[in-house]
This record gives sequence, structure tokens and C-alpha cells, in this order.
Amino acid sequence: MDFSLPADLVAYLAELDRFIERVIKPLEEADDNIRFFDHRREWARTDFENGGLPRHEWEALLRKAKDLADAAGHLRFPVPKQYGGKDGSNLWMAVIREHFAAKGLGLHNDLQNEHSIVGNFPVATMLDRYGRDDQKAMIDGSIKGKYRITFGLTEPNHGSDATHMETRAVPATRDNVKGWIINGEKMWTTGMHVATHCALFARTSGNDGDARGITCFLVPAKSQGVKIEEYMWTFNMPTDHPRVSFTDVFVPEDALFGEVGRGLSLAQCFVHQNRIRQAASSLGAAVYCINESVKYARERKPFGKALAENQAIQFPLVELATQAEMLRLLIRKTAWEMDKLTEEQIERTLSDRVSMCNYWANRLCCESADRAMQVHGGMGYSRHKPFEHIYRHHRRYRITEGSEEIQIRKVAGFLFGYMGPGKH
Repeated sequence: MDFSLPADLVAYLAELDRFIERVIKPLEEADDNIRFFDHRREWARTDFENGGLPRHEWEALLRKAKDLADAAGHLRFPVPKQYGGKDGSNLWMAVIREHFAAKGLGLHNDLQNEHSIVGNFPVATMLDRYGRDDQKAMIDGSIKGKYRITFGLTEPNHGSDATHMETRAVPATRDNVKGWIINGEKMWTTGMHVATHCALFARTSGNDGDARGITCFLVPAKSQGVKIEEYMWTFNMPTDHPRVSFTDVFVPEDALFGEVGRGLSLAQCFVHQNRIRQAASSLGAAVYCINESVKYARERKPFGKALAENQAIQFPLVELATQAEMLRLLIRKTAWEMDKLTEEQIERTLSDRVSMCNYWANRLCCESADRAMQVHGGMGYSRHKPFEHIYRHHRRYRITEGSEEIQIRKVAGFLFGYMGPGKH
């Protein structure tokens, strides 16, 4: 069995590195844009007087980098060829995202908001797999920034268990137009401040706890009855995570996204891709912290002796490096298997592996960042190093990315036989 990366993938990584050095790094260093990545990053990115939202200058810089990457043929890598992409696989995306994150903070790839010069477009995948032709026509605009479709699944009283959501949609007719009236509330609806639509999940039939009976709608963000109630300030600012209410929101029948009552298939499509790719990014960030710690330990000589000679420094880093090597194999194997399965097959037979990758990668990244802060001493604790930024971001993932406990619960379901093959 050959575990080496394909030669064309290795060549593409080198091509991406050249693009970063030739195009992205100069933009990062121009006009003091480095303020978004050095010790000033949180203050430069956050408009504290405007609800803690991202500053316009920050988001404009990210858009400029994306446009440059799109013009160079990189941004749409995972998107199907008919939309200008390269049909990039989950395996290739996992390798690329680890590679980028291992470089550290930079305009090429920012872990705080999923920005990357090789885009992650789970919503585009949802549109392609489940959308009508008119909805598929939104894919190009969603990549270019014309459309911004948020993800309305989580609720104030219902986090990872979407089957108990309280948001309801009922058939209705308004001004002789058939459609639906939606009432409910969503949390962590990321990007709603610039959204054009929300992919909103609501129960249309069935009972609380039923997987069937949940339907997805593409709700225009400016619809009457849609209200941003508050932005949730977090410990990795800026925030674009609001609580949004939907009060007697009417949408016509063509707002339906996918099949009535089968909305969770769309949600699974979103989270599986997101979680395996985010796991790869977490692994890359962990590798960055480990490598920087080893480098510093070899250079730093307190009391005339290199830190690297102390076993108290060596052994924890050896353990973290060992975990990183093992996790890399699991992530790549899982991503490779995902490429051979449908979304329904992934949910039935492989979603426990996706959860393993994600929760362990987030945990490893936090532990590696924490160790890096300790190895670097006072400077590791300061904002002049990126470790606290990496720690806070991935600690947030351990809380919010399905939550670590929920993902462990899914693994337990497969392990103890109440989830998995034959149980759906």
C-alpha cells in the first residue's frame, strides 16, 4: 500500500506556494495590511463600536485576496468543473488545508473565518447537489461574493441536536402566491451582517426528534420579519455570529431548497465537508505550533544551555508530534473514503470517522498551542506570537463545531451499535 502523495498533488502544493510568495505575500505586506496578522490583529479586525463586527477594511482585504486567487484558477479548486472549478477531492482539500495552516497566520489562509485562497464552499456543494437549476445559477455569484448564504440550523435552545428544533414552517397563501410562513429563531448564523440569503431549516412535519420532517428554505435576508436580535461577542473577536429571529416570514414555494421533509441531508452535506477540512486545518495549525516550539527550543539558551536538551521540553513535544503523525493518516484515509461515497453513505458508514478526525484535531491543536506558549515563555503568552490566537480559535471549535462531546457521542453510537450501518 502506497501512502505517498500523488506527484500531481505535490506539484500543485508547490504551485500554490509560488502563488502565495508572488501575489499574496506582497498584498499582505502592503498598506500596513500586516496589522491584521501581527499583535494588532484582533483590534485591526474588529469594529468594536459597531457590535463587534468585522471591519470593512478587513473583509475587503479578504475579498481582494479571493479575487486574485480566483483569477489565478485556485479559489474554486473544490468546485465542479462546470462552475469553473477543478473537481477537487476531499483528500486533496485535506492535504492543502493542512499545508496552508502549517505555514502559520497569513492572508493565504485565515482559520478564524474559513478564508483561504483555495476556497471551502460547502454551500456551493449543497446548491449543486440539491438545488434546482435557478438555485444552481447562484453558485458562481456565491463564489464571487454576489450572494452570501448563511446556515440557519442551530437554535438558542437546541444546539447540535437539530431534530428538536422549534422553528416551524407551515403552508400558506399570501396575495394569491402559494408558499410557507416561518416562525422561529436561530443562533450563530455566521455572516448574516452581509448575507443575501439564509439556508433556513424548519420543521414542516413529524414530531420532535424525528430526522424526517425538517425542510430547508432559501430565505432572502431582507424578508419582512427577519431580524438580527444581537451579535454574540466571543473570545475570538471579531464576531459575525448573530441570534436571528423569524417572525411570520413568508416565502414563496420557490424558496424550497431540496425535498420537503428531507432537509437534514443538506445539513449533513454541509457539516461532513466542513468537519473533515476543518480537522485538516487544525492538524496543520498544531504542526505549526510544534515546529515553532522545536525551533525555539533549539535556539533559546537560558542559563547557557539550550532548552532542547531538557527532557521536560522534549517529551511533551514528542508526544504531540506522534499524535500529529497518526492523525494525519486518519484524516487522509477518511477523506479518501469520503470521495468514494454518497452523502447518505457517509452518514451511515463513515460519519464516526469524520467525528474522530474533527474532535481529536481540535484537541491536538489546543494542546499544541498551549505547549507552544509554555515553551516560548513570556513571549509565548504575549500577542507578538500567534499561539494564543490559535488556541482561542480552536478552543472555540471544541465548543461549537458540533461540540466535542456531541462528536464523541456519535463515535460511541457506532462503537456500541445504536448508530451506524443498519440503524438509519
